[in-house]
Amino acid sequence: MKVLLGLLLAFGVGIVCRLAELPLPAPLALTGAALVLAMSADYQLVDRLAPQRENCGGPDGRTRAARIASERQAD
Repeated sequence: MKVLLGLLLAFGVGIVCRLAELPLPAPLALTGAALVLAMSADYQLVDRLAPQRENCGGPDGRTRAARIASERQAD
């Protein structure tokens, strides 16, 4: 799902840049393109292999324990 949204966003930015006659925000050299590819691959690798920390806040900033406690209070 994340990959599909990323591709849609990339195509959307490209279309808007083309219609507005703006230069594309992309590297011009093969080295720059390789750097972007390496950063993307590393992000995916770390996302899959790194252990998830129990005490880190999620998208709403609350830890897992705080979310569970909040759900129990709501019931």
